[in-house]
Amino acid sequence: MDFCKARWKVPALCLVTVLLQASLSGCAPTPKTYIVQMAASEMPSSFDFYHEWYASTVKSVSSSQLEDEEDDASTRIIYNYETAFHGFAAQLDEEEAELMAEVDGVLAVIPETVLQLHTTRSPDFLGIGPEVSNRIWSDSLADHDVVVGVLDTGIWPESPSFSDKGLGPVPAKWKGLCQTGRGFTTANCNRKIVGARIFYNGYEASSGPINETTELKSPRDQDGHGTHTSATAAGSPVQDANLFGYAGGVARGMAPRARVAAYKVCWAGGCFSSDILAAVDRAVSDGVDVLSISLGGGASRYYLDSLSIASFGAMQMGVFVACSAGNAGPDPISLTNLSPWITTVGASTMDRDFPATVTLGNGVNITGVSLYKGLRNLSPQEQYPVVYLGGNSSMPDPRSLCLEGTLQPHDVSGKIVICDRGISPRVQKGQVVKEAGGIGMILANTAANGEELVADSHLLPAVAVGQAEGIAAKSYSKSAAKPTATLSFGGTKLGIRPSPVVAAFSSRGPNILTLEILKPDVVAPGVNILAAWSGDASPSSLSSDSRRVGFNILSGTSMSCPHVAGVAALIKASHPDWSPAQIKSALMTTAYVHDNTYRPMKDAATGKASTPFEHGAGHIHPVRALTPGLVYDIGQADYLEFLCTQHMTPMQLRTFTKNSNMTCKHTFSSASDLNYPAISVVFADQPSKALTVRRTVTNVGPPSSTYHVKVTKFKGADVVVEPNTLHFASTNQKLSYKVTVTTKAAQKAPEFGALSWSDGVHIVRSPVVLTWLPPQ
Repeated sequence: MDFCKARWKVPALCLVTVLLQASLSGCAPTPKTYIVQMAASEMPSSFDFYHEWYASTVKSVSSSQLEDEEDDASTRIIYNYETAFHGFAAQLDEEEAELMAEVDGVLAVIPETVLQLHTTRSPDFLGIGPEVSNRIWSDSLADHDVVVGVLDTGIWPESPSFSDKGLGPVPAKWKGLCQTGRGFTTANCNRKIVGARIFYNGYEASSGPINETTELKSPRDQDGHGTHTSATAAGSPVQDANLFGYAGGVARGMAPRARVAAYKVCWAGGCFSSDILAAVDRAVSDGVDVLSISLGGGASRYYLDSLSIASFGAMQMGVFVACSAGNAGPDPISLTNLSPWITTVGASTMDRDFPATVTLGNGVNITGVSLYKGLRNLSPQEQYPVVYLGGNSSMPDPRSLCLEGTLQPHDVSGKIVICDRGISPRVQKGQVVKEAGGIGMILANTAANGEELVADSHLLPAVAVGQAEGIAAKSYSKSAAKPTATLSFGGTKLGIRPSPVVAAFSSRGPNILTLEILKPDVVAPGVNILAAWSGDASPSSLSSDSRRVGFNILSGTSMSCPHVAGVAALIKASHPDWSPAQIKSALMTTAYVHDNTYRPMKDAATGKASTPFEHGAGHIHPVRALTPGLVYDIGQADYLEFLCTQHMTPMQLRTFTKNSNMTCKHTFSSASDLNYPAISVVFADQPSKALTVRRTVTNVGPPSSTYHVKVTKFKGADVVVEPNTLHFASTNQKLSYKVTVTTKAAQKAPEFGALSWSDGVHIVRSPVVLTWLPPQ
């Protein structure tokens, strides 16, 4: 399932994306691009360099009749991979790809896939204001030159969010470069933007040459998405940042003194997996510490997912990888980026909103949200005609959706028009209303969106309202003899309760590949996030919108992902020797699951308490994550033993081992034995059987400490933890415990709870999920 671009957040648009890709695939030229993974250790001694071996391998399966087959083989290879992944990407037809899979030394042949793109308040909301940030990045730290690599649409270097004022020299360890191109020179890099590269070979091999009259073949960001995510992760502080006066304040990233390396992998036609793989490979070689990847596609099996394989290689090199969970909620089992070595991030709200009001002619006030700021304001003291052109049929009416070309001036001129969400971008609906002569818009959620509200910078006075309020407005417009309404805008409001709330669009679990690995891992702010923006794009991203802004407000898991990447950079700065798994553990075990009303965090899609399938371990708490007390570490060998539980063939396993001598030791009885910071137990064929999982914690707190356990009581099972007390005598000491779960009464739905260790200062909390599968 592909993501819609985060700024749209309209689930129906995913259908458009899928249909478009389906239509393109029907006429895709052959040959196609395939990613070929090679066993580096098996290169024949007759070759001196890997690229020679790769070219010979392509030649051996080539069906080409060209005279110079050597040149043909070399030109058909579009990338060589050598750091996080060993192999190449090449143009092959289907027959050649089938032959390639049988060649000695070839581990996997993976078809090219297309992935899609999925602040002033969030640092304070997360508790990392300037005083905390300055302490983390204090000069007393010997090693705080953390580099965050962002795979996205590029970067807008002129933004003040990328000022290098106060930063020291570029880290000596950094091996990256500033790639030049139209609109981008070496002067656009500085001590903040330490690297910028572009990757487009895969895109061009599949879609033809980039149109350089409309698209810049350089790291410059014309879209805005990459600039926004980069600034969210590591933007420098900017005073008086705002969007049309909304969300005013000091804009700064999670790790304001971290360095940024921009890897442009997304173009007008999407983000191609061979380019993404090349960028991960290069970023690891360049020396990034953290990767932020707000991209995703479907939930492919681990050995068929090039991003999963590449991120495994990054993990082996000590690089923390954060990926967005996807914007396909509230549907269950809608997650992407499911590998346990990836930190998968869902989206939540903050305690800030942009209230707007619809006052109907019958005196009823309906509350919604808006970022409208223009000259065409409606008077709150006057009433204006309101119209809804939808019918009572269950089939959507193109006019009710305010699709382009569906509204006639004689129906809407001089009126406020009620438009249903779906199919087209939200702001574009307002443009359609405006062009037809309408004076305002009420944007009504449908059942797919529920009561979740996402603010937009509309082109005419417009208010977005929830499903229930939309139904009320539509009912009034149909029943009143002369229905009227007016719209008013309330600016920025802080202290919204309850918050945080899990966003309805945030993709949900369970993990379709491995139920024993809970996903998403955490949630972070992803609704109405203000951050830097491209000078080439309007805030609505509509070509007809001539407005230009320095900062924009977006929503999506694309926005929550860089929050976690930035916080990971903070943790890396404080604990430079921590592994990616230790950083992830710190984020998960210190996360919280209650909102600011002290009640369980809610799910915007249902209004009920969210579960670990929606929020994972919970909402990140950066300050606590810096001193988690205990961490669950996972090394390469443990991940490989996890993969051994996934019913892979020896050849499929080698896509990760890269070593023909590695064999499974079968130390895990099931995937739930992976030393994950969350515990998920699955009862399958024998629901009454007792299952035991094991965990090992590492003391990263005071040398001498004693932790006591507390575990939720479940209706369907008894849960016993042994031992129930852990006594540590030194820092970095490891102690193990086991959790035995015995069914009392199998439940039809999963049960959720938690297991927590506490020394009186730290609380190390792991979500616990018990699932009973029906007998096969």
